[in-house]
Parts: sequence; C-alpha cells; structure tokens
Amino acid sequence: MWRLQTEDGDATAIQVLDDDRLLINMSVWTSLEALADFAYSSDHVRIMRQRREWFVSMTQAYQALWWVPAGHVPTVAEAEQHITHLREHGPTDYAFTFRTPFPSPSQPTLPHLSNDLTCPA
Repeated sequence: MWRLQTEDGDATAIQVLDDDRLLINMSVWTSLEALADFAYSSDHVRIMRQRREWFVSMTQAYQALWWVPAGHVPTVAEAEQHITHLREHGPTDYAFTFRTPFPSPSQPTLPHLSNDLTCPA
C-alpha cells in the first residue's frame, strides 16, 4: 500500500539510527499474510538469498513489524523507535517479527514492515 521513498524514488539516502552504513526499507501492507507471501513466496526470495553477497551480517535485530492505523504513514523516527524497542525487549505487540507475530489490535490497522536495516559490505 505504501513504501518509503525520496523524491528520487529511493530511500537509501535516508540515514537511520545515526549510522551512515545502514539502509532503510519501510513499507505498509494490506495484511501480514500479504507481506509474508511477498517476502517468502515471490521473486523477492531469490534476491534476498543473495543478500550476504551485498551486506554484512548484523548481530542485532534489523527488521521490525508493527501495526499502524489505516491511513497512517509511518515516519523514520517511528521506525527507529520500533527497531530499538525490538532490540532491547524482543518481540512484543509494539514491535515484532515474522517468527513471533502479534495479532492486530481491535481498531482497523495495517501491518508495517520497517527498518529492513542492512549494512552494506
């Protein structure tokens, strides 16, 4: 439904977590199932299998999921808060992972994948 982009159509110039080695990818999806289908069942899988050729392995969490209200466009600052929370507290309903998902709150929400942070080689 939405993906973070600059005017050039690329978010890689956006600095996150005060680390200029990190790249950010943020997107909002119609459902957690749709996001998982894209992440694990599309051509995206083939490309992501090669990520070790392009990026340094990270020891901390580099991806966080959370629910956003319908119509809300998340900010980079929100993404930083969620990824930091995940790193400090593990999966919770505030920030979670594909492996440990949390159900949507009762209000209409959309799943948000944020801070697919990677560190270039």
